[in-house]
Amino acid sequence: MLPPRALSFQHRSEVDQLRTAVDSGGTAVLSQVLTGTGGVGKTQLAADYARTAWDSGGVDVLVWISASSRPAITAGYAQAGVEVLAADPSDPEQSARAFLAWLEPKADQKPCRWLVVLDDVADPADMRGWWPPASPRGRVLVTTRRREAALTGAGRRLVTVGLFTPQDAAGYFTAVLAAHDRHEPTDQIDSLAADLGYLPLALAQAAAYIIDADLTCASYRELLADRLRKLADLLPEPGALPDDQTTTVAATWSLSIERANQIRPAGLARPMLQLASLLDPNGIPATVLTSQPALAHVTEHRTPTGTGSTHQPAPVSAEDAVLALRVLHRLSLIDHTPDTPQQAVRVHQLIQRATRDTLTPDQRDRLALTAADALIDAWPSIERDTALAQALRANTTALTRTAEEALYQPTPHRVLFRTGESFGEAGQATTARDYFQYLATTTRQRLGRTHVDTLSARRRLAFWRGCAGDAVGAVAAHEELLADHVRVLGPDHPSTLNARSSLALWRMEAGDAVGAVAAHEELLADRVRVLGPDHPDTLGTRGLLAAAQNEAGDAAGAVAAAEELLASQVRVLGPDDPDTHSTRALLVYSQMQAGDAAGAVAAAEELLASQVRVLGPDHPNTLNARTLLVCSQMQAGDAAGAVAAAEELLADLVRVLGPDHPSTLSLHDVLAAVRGGHMTDVDESTDC
Repeated sequence: MLPPRALSFQHRSEVDQLRTAVDSGGTAVLSQVLTGTGGVGKTQLAADYARTAWDSGGVDVLVWISASSRPAITAGYAQAGVEVLAADPSDPEQSARAFLAWLEPKADQKPCRWLVVLDDVADPADMRGWWPPASPRGRVLVTTRRREAALTGAGRRLVTVGLFTPQDAAGYFTAVLAAHDRHEPTDQIDSLAADLGYLPLALAQAAAYIIDADLTCASYRELLADRLRKLADLLPEPGALPDDQTTTVAATWSLSIERANQIRPAGLARPMLQLASLLDPNGIPATVLTSQPALAHVTEHRTPTGTGSTHQPAPVSAEDAVLALRVLHRLSLIDHTPDTPQQAVRVHQLIQRATRDTLTPDQRDRLALTAADALIDAWPSIERDTALAQALRANTTALTRTAEEALYQPTPHRVLFRTGESFGEAGQATTARDYFQYLATTTRQRLGRTHVDTLSARRRLAFWRGCAGDAVGAVAAHEELLADHVRVLGPDHPSTLNARSSLALWRMEAGDAVGAVAAHEELLADRVRVLGPDHPDTLGTRGLLAAAQNEAGDAAGAVAAAEELLASQVRVLGPDDPDTHSTRALLVYSQMQAGDAAGAVAAAEELLASQVRVLGPDHPNTLNARTLLVCSQMQAGDAAGAVAAAEELLADLVRVLGPDHPSTLSLHDVLAAVRGGHMTDVDESTDC
């Protein structure tokens, strides 16, 4: 039976695309297979096409089959055989075969235009032997959540049905409310549509709930935002669903998940989807879901296959994990695009919520910690791939939004700190400052002012406050922080020494270069005593001391100190270490201050080549190295080369960081100076 037209059916672009695809198929493509996740409106699109074709006289025979199983397909064909051919109803198999044979084109048979719609094919294997025959006057339309290769070929074409566009969603929701004499502000309708991920079924059921409960869009959005409420509690009861629907959006994916879990590698789809349900719906990096913490989770929670075996299952491999993702993709529960590894997996936000709703609070909290471990495992120490770093930050944000409480049990997870540092490393100093402001406040409320994790968050806040332009405020914050470190941890604790280092740095940035030199000299002696001369922190203090010397006017001494330090860092840390790169940048700047323009150009070129190789061309530090090269070229008298390099760099800064980023604005000043034939106040910007 053809399903009824949905209330306020929305004419969307897919309607016209489907009509064009089916009607212009000719004899080459006779079957259109509509695929997409549950709730996108595949059945309604197919019904609209079938109804239009019938009402316009475009077909002589229309057959609609609910094809959720092989017996249902057989029964649908058999019923058609009984009604069209007067076949024997007592033999469904024979009646079904007779009907398919009748569809075959025959030279001596009166031409008959037919359309067969097979709705909700659950398994491609169910269609084996039951595909209608190719015919110049016949058309086949299939709806399914599956997207295996078995559904294509032999004159069949896969057509993906997506979500509503924002405009379609708003138009649909507005029309449904208007049909019940309800009107809501446009901005609230737009926001609610976004909250529901533009999923047609969710919009229909949310509208019904709002009307039945006499709510406003704003009040419904408040309920939806409450993470303690389950999605099922915010939808109509099964008997009150609109448009003769039989399943709530919260339950519409449960059968697909069950099927996915039975497909090889059996038992992996459900725990993999559970892990993905806590991460960013807009893109999860492949390396997160194939990390060791992710594999351990999937191994531990692998659903028994029911074979009766008592053997411990083998650990899940990365290859198994990818196969599980492919299974979820085949059933339209996720979109898996290996060609974009930084955002390899996308999951609709309501599939995520429905999946999370099946977890107990304890399961969700443990899963959140697993997700955090997976993010840390996938996070490179050097962020060469800026797109990956951005995706990892977005996934941490999503995880925090859904399970923040768990990430502070018993203490803040490392991923919280790593995310803030990543913002800063990406050149987003203001964002890093604001991020650590929240983290420091939250940690202080949970653990107290002087807990070691609170001190760590406060130190990072003070640092990025300075990088964001408030050097004086950074000094004040570090002075207060240092006093707490000494009192709680003692004068020789590594964190206390780090606090002293940061305080000295920001004194220099605030204009007290002489005081900074004295503070770094005193700190260096303590670093050597406590940590030894070759400890990375000791080497770092030598670099900061050289920078302070340069700012205090001793450029020649800074050059000598930087050259000596660089040799030590290459020996201890290696030539590609970030601290080694920082010292190379310091050397360039100090050489310019000392008047050695040719040496600065050579050092800047060496630094740039190394950073492109290690970090990639778009990393903020690489872009900063290019700025140093422009400055050194100008000082060396190569105005034409400097202008060309600056113009090329400016385009890349706008593309990577945006037109209003401080580094972009700073280069505008540098370029103006270069074009004007003079250089004044060229600041080193590698570290901040």
